[in-house]
Amino acid sequence: MTEPMTLYKLMVLYMLNQVQFPLTNSQMLGFFLDHEYTDYFTFQQAISELVDTGLILSESLHNSSHYTITEAGEETISYFGSNISQAIIDEIDTFLRENQVKLRNESGITSEYYKSGKEYMVRCQVKEGRNLLFAMEISVPSREQAIAICNNWSKNSQDIYSFAVKSLFK
Repeated sequence: MTEPMTLYKLMVLYMLNQVQFPLTNSQMLGFFLDHEYTDYFTFQQAISELVDTGLILSESLHNSSHYTITEAGEETISYFGSNISQAIIDEIDTFLRENQVKLRNESGITSEYYKSGKEYMVRCQVKEGRNLLFAMEISVPSREQAIAICNNWSKNSQDIYSFAVKSLFK
């Protein structure tokens, strides 16, 4: 029988190994809490230990942590994945299948801002997996404008991306 903390780590590795794009902390945490596997603090400890041991990578974007599995993590799940029960694997697979588009959009469409001199720079990106498809940076005079752009990017990124590509091909 697998210890709970080890099982949580294997579940995270399994989830990340099943997708071709990063998952956020909140996406994975939502699964763990919804299925009542563990609490917030234990989940965060599992994630932290996976990062510390180099089994997953963490990237911070716009107050959100995005995780990907490393080669060492892939090897680990291939050796020890059988310690996850079939029932848990089925729940994870169902969750990923039912939420694939939502999860990909949340992970692939990112924005962040930072102060640059007297202005704020806003960086907006569209990624597919680890590949950057589109990026733009905009300078704005206020923090409020930077926040508004970040908030609107996720809703309008598809239209902006399409417009930019069509305009460039003319």
